[in-house]
Amino acid sequence: MPPSRWRIPLAVLPILSAIGVGIATRQIEVWVRQAPPAVAVPSYGTFLASKAPSGEPSVDLERAQVPRPILLRRGQTLGGPLGELGFAPAQVHSLVASLKGHLEVRKLRPGEIGLAYFDQEGKLSRLRFDVGSEGWVELTRDGNGWASSRHLFARNVQIQRIQGELEETLIQAIIGAGGRQSIAYEMSNVLQWDLDFNRDLRIGDRFQVLYEEVYLDGEFSGLGEILALIYENRGRRLEAYRYGERGYYDASGRPLQKMFLRSPLPFTRVTSRFSHRRFHPILKIHRPHYGVDYGAPRGTPVRVTATGVVTFAGVSGGAGKMVKVRHPNGYQTSYLHLSGFAKGTRRGKAVRQGDVIGYVGSTGLSTAPHLDYRVKKNGRWLDPLRLKSDPVEPIPQHRMARFLARRDTLLNAMESGRLPDLTETTVVADLQGSPGRGEAVGR
Repeated sequence: MPPSRWRIPLAVLPILSAIGVGIATRQIEVWVRQAPPAVAVPSYGTFLASKAPSGEPSVDLERAQVPRPILLRRGQTLGGPLGELGFAPAQVHSLVASLKGHLEVRKLRPGEIGLAYFDQEGKLSRLRFDVGSEGWVELTRDGNGWASSRHLFARNVQIQRIQGELEETLIQAIIGAGGRQSIAYEMSNVLQWDLDFNRDLRIGDRFQVLYEEVYLDGEFSGLGEILALIYENRGRRLEAYRYGERGYYDASGRPLQKMFLRSPLPFTRVTSRFSHRRFHPILKIHRPHYGVDYGAPRGTPVRVTATGVVTFAGVSGGAGKMVKVRHPNGYQTSYLHLSGFAKGTRRGKAVRQGDVIGYVGSTGLSTAPHLDYRVKKNGRWLDPLRLKSDPVEPIPQHRMARFLARRDTLLNAMESGRLPDLTETTVVADLQGSPGRGEAVGR
């Protein structure tokens, strides 16, 4: 076919395409400019009401009060967030004054301290501030002012008992016995002077625990005190009985508390022991290692093992960030390779056994996060794992009969399963704005 017959149609094609695109574009513009058909869309509250099951109350979101967190920033007083909510300085002063009878405003910490509620018109209607585990304080509109009221929880303490045997870990054994895993941490606190929970536990160990559970308004809030504890470990029978305000005693009335804790870190592992000749992983030479290394995640709190005075808190060569503490009778403990120091830890500060002085890290000559813990007496290094320490003063003889009677009651409860009547119920509802006092029943 001769080529000349196709020249005209090919030339016309671009023109025809442009005309087609223009027409289509014009149609789209006309369609977009037209108003869409009206569609009846129910409000969210109406939608929920229509979905409510027959016989159930509907949800009226149009009248619901929307809470907004009240945030206290670092360096602020309570007046700061109240001012941000729109209160004038005079109103802030009046509100803070009314709260002081119910809330320790000077002890508030940065973070969320309460809730502000707004009505459907966006108007502030009430404020709520939590008072720890006691309850909450509420401020509500009262005409042109604000009225405060205190609402306290109904607190109930129940006695529980568990017993079990270690087949894998202590936490698994406790859960298998019907307890809560936090009991393991409380057990480590009670026996921290006699049992190192990092290395002493063995498969086949047996335990019995009598403890408190605290309920607020019928809901579990946390553990109370461990009242009695028996732990059988490698032929040893460790017994602990709560008595008075001074802590725990063994079956003979001797206090469990001793001068030194068994470990500065609960629930960690020993990665390197005390040695006069150890191969250093970084220096690649043999030299003494006068401490015990505990492997733990970075940031794990480090406890001082005995009461004393901080003599050094800073950076020291291969030890990295380190704290040294002087104790009575010529003892000194050192805590090496820290990531940081606890607030207020400085030279000259007095510390009590169990205080947090720093946090696990890997500063200095270190290959991984761990704590190098060392003990010295009169200038001579001691193996921390073999350290012996004396207990504090025992129960006086004139109180021994009372202690033995309580010990027998608790021991019988653990062994027989017949729980003693030590439960406590506190009625603390208060709606009139008075401070409100709890009434203890059953103690």
